[in-house]
Amino acid sequence: MVTEESTPVTGRRPRVAVLFGGRSSEHAVSCVTAAGVMGAIDKSKYDVVPIGIAKSGQWVLASGDTSQWSLSSSALPEVSPSDRTVTLAEVGGEHQLIVTAPNAIPEELGSVDVVFPLLHGPWGEDGTVQGLLELSDTRYVGAGVLASAVGMDKHFMKVVFEAAGLTVGPYIAVTDREWLTDAEAVRKRVDKLGFPVFVKPARAGSSMGISKVDSLEGLDAAIEEARRHDLKLVIEAGIVGREIECAVLQGRGTDAPRTSMPGEIAVAMGEHEFYDFAAKYVEDGAAALSCPADMPDEAIARVRELAAAAFDAVGAEGLSRVDFFYTPAGELIINEINTMPGFTPKSMYPQMWAASGLSYRELIDELIHLALTRKTGLR
Repeated sequence: MVTEESTPVTGRRPRVAVLFGGRSSEHAVSCVTAAGVMGAIDKSKYDVVPIGIAKSGQWVLASGDTSQWSLSSSALPEVSPSDRTVTLAEVGGEHQLIVTAPNAIPEELGSVDVVFPLLHGPWGEDGTVQGLLELSDTRYVGAGVLASAVGMDKHFMKVVFEAAGLTVGPYIAVTDREWLTDAEAVRKRVDKLGFPVFVKPARAGSSMGISKVDSLEGLDAAIEEARRHDLKLVIEAGIVGREIECAVLQGRGTDAPRTSMPGEIAVAMGEHEFYDFAAKYVEDGAAALSCPADMPDEAIARVRELAAAAFDAVGAEGLSRVDFFYTPAGELIINEINTMPGFTPKSMYPQMWAASGLSYRELIDELIHLALTRKTGLR
């Protein structure tokens, strides 16, 4: 629990700026995540300032009405631009929110003790916003610049995992230049992987732009769909196995990372061949989490061990969700790490912690504590 004695804040409630929206294709998911956090955060302990980032990149004062940021199949929430822009600046040794507008005197909104960047995808989850906050010595929840960047790029993520001795599945990375100059060579490399394959944007999440491809005939269309989200792609060989996830939470002080009980995703078949965007966020009952997963005790222990190892391998801080494939032979193959996982009450990360004894509100509280007590600068 956060106390005045354990943080740089004394004599008042810590002020938390909840930052959401952003320029990526995951803008709406970020809004929904923010709604979950703002609805659960203990407002008797924290002053909360909602800051939305419009798709143009403008920072604006946003509504704290969580119903405005709900997600349905018919409407996606979106942060609207405004004639009043919010900036974060150092004034008198404190990190202040400043509102500027044409032909108006800048308005100071007060200091910010910690930023909770609930941003998914590029220009937010990838180290860019983290770099901005580092430059201003502003404390924030979650991974730093390098860990965020590595965790966002599925190609370099796998390179780091392999270097750390973790097992990854067969894959290839495809750059924009490779596809435009020699598409046939790319097709041959994919064919060697064997089908089915999963075509993914290298730097997107929430299953955006991902396609399952069963033959060469469908490859080009899947590549072009993924390229709408990112010009760099990762194409992975399909792996027969169960999808197992584990939530990781940074330890306090010099303590090792904490891990939840592993969970397993069960996706309702039919229109969902895999855990896609609709199954994650839109359709109730399309996916269900079993936690703890039905696995032997030694496999559960191994998942938790590997999840902590992946967290340390990329240098993560705060929180991460680590995803694995558990094969019929008992092998654990790491799929990816997500340094800012979905964080609505229905999302797998908080659900796994709830099943492990840490409620949604307690989890938010712990993440803010970790951010407030973390050093600024190099660490």
